[in-house]
Amino acid sequence: MARPQSRYVCQACGAEHLRWEGQCRTCGEWNSLVETIVSTERERRPASSSRTGAAPVALGAVPDGDSPRLPMGIGELDRVLGGGLVAGSLVLVGGEPGIGKSTLLLQAAAAVVARGGTVLYASGEESAAQVRLRAERLGLLSGPAATAIHVLAERDVGRIVEAARGASPTVLVVDSIQTATVDDLEGPAGSVGQVRESADRLKELAKGEGIAVVLVGHVTKEGSLAGPKTLEHLVDAVLTLEGERYAALRLLRSTKNRFGSTDEVGVFEMGEHGLAEVADPARAFLAEHEEPAPGSVVAPTLEGTRPLLVEVQALVAPGGYGTQRRTASGIDPNRLALLVAVLGRRAGVGLGTHDVYVSLAGGLRVEEPAIDLAIAAALASSLRDRPVAQGTVAIGEVGLLGELRPVAGLERRLREAARLGYSRAVVPRGGGRGSVPDVPGIDVVPAGGLREALERLLGTDLPGSGAPGQGARRSVAEGAGGHGGGR
Repeated sequence: MARPQSRYVCQACGAEHLRWEGQCRTCGEWNSLVETIVSTERERRPASSSRTGAAPVALGAVPDGDSPRLPMGIGELDRVLGGGLVAGSLVLVGGEPGIGKSTLLLQAAAAVVARGGTVLYASGEESAAQVRLRAERLGLLSGPAATAIHVLAERDVGRIVEAARGASPTVLVVDSIQTATVDDLEGPAGSVGQVRESADRLKELAKGEGIAVVLVGHVTKEGSLAGPKTLEHLVDAVLTLEGERYAALRLLRSTKNRFGSTDEVGVFEMGEHGLAEVADPARAFLAEHEEPAPGSVVAPTLEGTRPLLVEVQALVAPGGYGTQRRTASGIDPNRLALLVAVLGRRAGVGLGTHDVYVSLAGGLRVEEPAIDLAIAAALASSLRDRPVAQGTVAIGEVGLLGELRPVAGLERRLREAARLGYSRAVVPRGGGRGSVPDVPGIDVVPAGGLREALERLLGTDLPGSGAPGQGARRSVAEGAGGHGGGR
């Protein structure tokens, strides 16, 4: 049998080249050539030749395609997957190096074994002895994982597929896809061609043998082409493990899931015995303070169906000459710039001459606009050096006109805040599609606009009760003269 040949195919125009070149000679695109296997023998059949294939079926007559799920035994992981792994699925777990991907998957493999399954762990980065050392640190050698998890230190995808077909495991883990290679390609491990072809062959294994295959992919700061973005169109689900490498909390998100929702998030804590599920995730992102601190506001957010309370911390400092700094951690910097402009124009809180720093406690990243009011209140609190009353939360989206817009799931957010001991909440007037919900244990204070909400939160009237432009100009003048401290 003739060995397949490889060509370098331009991803922009489809032109084929015998060797890699920096620029495609056909369309002129740079760095667009990817090594691809091409068949040496191409069968061409006339259009009139008979072929056997699938016949059209009415939509209502299509059989139910629900596949039984394999619970992993780790609640937070199963939550993100939508109930567990699906047989024959291809799942990609991405994250920065050292974030805990291998640790999580080794713990998940032990949980699968505890439920009667078998796991083949193919490691291309570490030797079998190194995998054993990690399992020993996690305390997995004393249970059934010691005999039911089989380790294969191999990079060649052909050998991995052959071993998987012989062992027929319940789950196959490939750590990592960047180290996997295919003999038919000349490119080095981690190149786009090697990563694509390796993933494609593992996908054939998963679909053909009904084995759930989990791939590990690294995300680099430069966003290299060997990262998970290259594989998103091939796999069934993409999970991302996030968090600060030197912090304890880790977040597991789903950015693609053909078998479930992409709105859920799993919360873990890294310890000396691996990743542990956080018992109360809603409280995990709250910092402890002995007394109320200026610049700190708590906001209930929604991650899928789960309400989480996060502390927004802001610092407003007098700026020097030149352009003032706007630094954001955990939120969109463009959203921060918008809120700074709305505060100055519509609420009389001028920050044009100040440096602004905003961060979310615990390393959480929030994209939803329901956190806008908490960010604005934290900035005003830091500028005036006046803390928000203890036990108060802020919920609401801020519009360009200074109005407060309702948010989804308001009652669910308020109930979670009341469960954690918060007694007061400032929310948009109207509460969404109906009236403001009445939640036992928490005093709900409605506000129609940003200025009114800040007055409720800070317990004082803001300057510039006249026209918005006058209030903004007076606040800027006050900040330039007294640097905004203690006002």
